[in-house]
Amino acid sequence: MRGQGVPDTMVSSPPSNAVDDEAQLVTALLSISKSTRAFLALLLAQIDLHPGQDQLLVRLTPGESVSVSALAEQLAVRPSTVSKMLDRLIEKSLVLRESNSRDARRTMVTLTPAGEAAKQRVRTLWMRLETELGNSMEGPERQGLLASLQQVDHLLSARLRRLR
Repeated sequence: MRGQGVPDTMVSSPPSNAVDDEAQLVTALLSISKSTRAFLALLLAQIDLHPGQDQLLVRLTPGESVSVSALAEQLAVRPSTVSKMLDRLIEKSLVLRESNSRDARRTMVTLTPAGEAAKQRVRTLWMRLETELGNSMEGPERQGLLASLQQVDHLLSARLRRLR
């Protein structure tokens, strides 16, 4: 790799770390995403949930029904993905799925009391992870990072919606 414009520090690294300068943002985001999901998966397993189910539960409000398509839009996934997640959450009695009383073609989802308890456990787990991550940064540094990440999230979500 020497002589091809690759810095010496990258030559001594494993091939998976040797990335062009132009892809540093993507590489960092992919690494953060992978590590966050893996860490979160371990924490979610402690409360018998899988990645994605936590986000779905948090989007539900006790006593209110929401359509599968609205949930899919909020989660930036396909309705079929939400349906698969719902199947697993229904097995655990965390949510109910029923037809809309005015339009039988629309499927509605409601949080059960057990789902409300699971939602609270998810929030507690998220706060634990937030505290662990947040304690390693100063206030202004943390706020700047958060603002940048929210900007990237907004950009990617908007582009993803256009492609689906």
